[in-house]
Amino acid sequence: MKPDIEIAQRARLLPIEDVAARAGIRADEIELHGKYKAKVSLDLVKRLDKGQTGKLIMVTAITPTAFGEGKTTVSVGLAMGLCKLGKNAIVALREPSLGPCFGIKGGAAGGGYAQVLPMEDINLHFTGDIHAVSTAHNLLSAMVDNHVHQGNSLGLDLRELVWPRAIDMNERALRKIVVGLGGRVNGFPREDGFIISVASEVMAILALSKNLSDLKERIGKTIVGYTYEKEQVCARDLKADGAMTVLLKDALKPNLVQTIDNTPAFVHCGPFANIAHGTNSILATLMALKLSDYTITETGFGSDLGGEKFLDIVARVANLKVDLIVIVASIRALKLHGGAPEKELSQKGTMKHLGDGLPNLGKHIANMKKFSVPVVVAVNRFEDDTNEEVRLVVDYCSDQGVECAEYDGHRRGSEGALDLSEKVLDVTSHESSRYHPLYELRLPPEEKIDVVAREIYGADGVEYTPRALLSLRRIESLGFGELPVCIAKTPRSLSDNSKVYGVPKSFNITIRDVRLSAGAGFVVPIAGDVMLMPGLPRSPAAERIDVDGDGHVTGLF
Repeated sequence: MKPDIEIAQRARLLPIEDVAARAGIRADEIELHGKYKAKVSLDLVKRLDKGQTGKLIMVTAITPTAFGEGKTTVSVGLAMGLCKLGKNAIVALREPSLGPCFGIKGGAAGGGYAQVLPMEDINLHFTGDIHAVSTAHNLLSAMVDNHVHQGNSLGLDLRELVWPRAIDMNERALRKIVVGLGGRVNGFPREDGFIISVASEVMAILALSKNLSDLKERIGKTIVGYTYEKEQVCARDLKADGAMTVLLKDALKPNLVQTIDNTPAFVHCGPFANIAHGTNSILATLMALKLSDYTITETGFGSDLGGEKFLDIVARVANLKVDLIVIVASIRALKLHGGAPEKELSQKGTMKHLGDGLPNLGKHIANMKKFSVPVVVAVNRFEDDTNEEVRLVVDYCSDQGVECAEYDGHRRGSEGALDLSEKVLDVTSHESSRYHPLYELRLPPEEKIDVVAREIYGADGVEYTPRALLSLRRIESLGFGELPVCIAKTPRSLSDNSKVYGVPKSFNITIRDVRLSAGAGFVVPIAGDVMLMPGLPRSPAAERIDVDGDGHVTGLF
């Protein structure tokens, strides 16, 4: 099979004006970014405010592995499959970060014959949204240091500054740095550091904002540090909220592109799910819901991260009702969770490992059922999977009381998504969602953390470092105790230990620190050793990406 980039480059794209018209978007509601990309005006939400709202399908997955589940590919293929069946469907995805694209994970535009296009643009600079996030974030960083340099009238305690700098790249050398060296004219020497831009609270705010006024208000609430009297200092106290909003006003508009079948797709915002809430923007989802009968939105990593956060944070903020959850699994990933050595994942005769790995899928099914939403499992088929292996997964799902469909969209495009599409239509027609969040916001933060840890991760309990407990007490004293929790932890395990596959038993979650994202509107307990700035692997994907003299890109996937 051809590489993803070659398939994308050979696809026939329609002018984005035609794609917009198909979706019901007027010509005066789009701003062109070349031939095949457009920003969509926020006026569209106002125009369609009283229009029909379609069904919302949330796509999540089992615990991710380095060998792929294919959540984005399934999301794109499902939208195309529904359209092929004569339904009006739109997929809404996150924007890829340059860090993973040049690192180990690769791009995030789907794969094979289930992609959103133009693939190179989406995976690289796209329409500049993430650059806008980085610039707005770093403007606030600069204004913090300038305020201190110019006399520090607010009394910021340099030991209590909590606003780092941001760059959209994997760069471990920038995790901990010292700034302000070089004498009086260069500011005050202090410890600082960088986070990857998609882990910035600015990105989370952009994804959760409903309009420009909401965006500015949220940015103004962003906490940069504390005074010597332990009072919070926010972006609005530094008079940075106006300029930051100006930098983000165009980035707030959702991006319209197309699938390989020329059906409409929104790709907008990209907060990481292991650090933030991990979904595309509320605005893109709302637009898709108003324009289509079926909106497919992908959440980051497994159901314990992006899935739980969409259901407990995003849907609550946006007042969304989730009608169906699709859990993506692959045979090879399940085998890994069942203890198969990596070199044997594609070999025949590993049915025992597959059977031993199925409880991981079962745990994710049980997780999502706790929100009272119907569930369908999609088995994302790879070329070396056998019919016997697929049948084992289907039978297991039947025992769990959920429908299961084989998906082969990577190789066959919308044709390979028809089985899943038909299952989705059947379940949404005959089963009603009674969606509700997992916990009440009025619960103290520690109780909310405990609920997620026990109910979703399967932990016996939660342990806190003294630093984490001190941070929790401060958050409550500042009046933020009723915010939802957005737990940051490894995506590689249901526990906070990335080396434990399958369904971990007899473990506690350790919260080493707690951070407040007042602008985004959630509390971030940090579990285990999860980092806000990734590093590059031994052989980064950037080594294989190139361009020839005619501008032809290779190596991007």
